[in-house]
Amino acid sequence: MALGIKDIDETQAPLLDHLVELRTRLLRSVIALAIAFGVCFYFADEIFGILVRPLTASFPAGEGKLIFTQLYEVFFVELKVALFAAFFVSFPIIANQMWAFIAPGLYAKEKKAFLPFLFATPILFTAGAALAYFVVMPIAIRWFLGFEGTIGGLDVEALPGAGNYLGLAMQFILAFGISFLLPVLLLLLNRAGIVSRAQFVKARRYVIVGVVAVAAIMTPPDPGSQLILAGPLYLLFEGSMLLMLFSERKQRKGGQLNAADEAEAETL
Repeated sequence: MALGIKDIDETQAPLLDHLVELRTRLLRSVIALAIAFGVCFYFADEIFGILVRPLTASFPAGEGKLIFTQLYEVFFVELKVALFAAFFVSFPIIANQMWAFIAPGLYAKEKKAFLPFLFATPILFTAGAALAYFVVMPIAIRWFLGFEGTIGGLDVEALPGAGNYLGLAMQFILAFGISFLLPVLLLLLNRAGIVSRAQFVKARRYVIVGVVAVAAIMTPPDPGSQLILAGPLYLLFEGSMLLMLFSERKQRKGGQLNAADEAEAETL
């Protein structure tokens, strides 16, 4: 039976309401990011100074320096630093707006299942970024500086550019932070029923190859940082397998209890 004009209008109304709400959530997120960007741009020198500390510590006292070869390079470096920091500062607000838009469409059981992933994401990303900043970057920088010396009678001296160093630091932090979200991805795939734990276990050898390949692609071309990323990634994979195992046991136990309750109800 064809829908009348009134019925069509009633079906369009919820969609329009969702679009209006989505626009509102996106606008609030952009405003939060813009405010955070303004504050971070004011403190861009201090924030960049924090990012530079692994490089400063790798040079002998008073010998390290950053250079820039284009007049506008440092200005764009500060813009990138401010945007980079503003995203982290405003992420809780952005995540809250995303959750507020998605949550009304979920059942209570789905909300309960999704909330742990929402809390685990920033924790795992921060752990990966901290590993990159405090451990991997100092090791990699010292390894790169080891190429200083004399070649063909000429001195080879490291004079890193401000823009190049910022790109390297962001690459390290983002690569390790995003890579540490592997458990969230695996557990979501398992919870959605797309891939089972048994399938992951059978594909372990391929996972090892994939982990090494990801580490080689996402980190600079030094073996130290690649190994430091590949090791934790594989440990996170094995940890995800354990969590899946515990979840499966809990589900089986819950299913047995429900079956026992149903049998008792039938006897009554």
